[in-house]
Amino acid sequence: MKMPRKSRRRSGSGYLDGQLLMAMPSMSDKRFQRSVIYMCAHSPEGAMGLIINQPAPDMKLPGLLSQLGIIGKTAGKTLPRSIQDKTVHVGGPVETGRGFVLHSADYFAENATLQIDATVSLTATIDILKAMADDRGPEQSLLALGYAGWAPGQLEDEIQANGWLHCTADLGLVFDHDCDGKYHRALSKLGIDPSHLVSEAGHA
Repeated sequence: MKMPRKSRRRSGSGYLDGQLLMAMPSMSDKRFQRSVIYMCAHSPEGAMGLIINQPAPDMKLPGLLSQLGIIGKTAGKTLPRSIQDKTVHVGGPVETGRGFVLHSADYFAENATLQIDATVSLTATIDILKAMADDRGPEQSLLALGYAGWAPGQLEDEIQANGWLHCTADLGLVFDHDCDGKYHRALSKLGIDPSHLVSEAGHA
């Protein structure tokens, strides 16, 4: 997958770059049930985002770095404390063998980093993982394997069919380690109590 290009129109014009999608309770696709997705790109050409509340089972970042040959098998304890226990996420069902790092904007690699907004960027090259292992990476980050993608007009149709809600994102929610709480927190940004949310509810 090529890095997505930025939409010229912002979310206020109907595009959701930099916002969160939350699956409605009626979501029938098990891959997206109760999912919170950070939207990296949304334009007339389609949409791309990363699920931010689905940890990959039995996988931590040091183990992945070892598999990739970035560190030795016994080097995990020498990594920066900030990433020793960092979770690897399931970013979506597309290109599940490829890693994507969503991160704070203090890290930037020429021709490799997509700046989504003033605070969040996306990098999908191995260099950022090497930088993180050497304590030269971004202050905040989330590593995901795979991504969620939509064809032109597909996401708009799903929102119209009450498949998704959406709201503004904030760094605290996006990069929080409490994956289990992200769905409720995202809905609460819209003033919604999940226990009162029914499948027929309208979209935001």
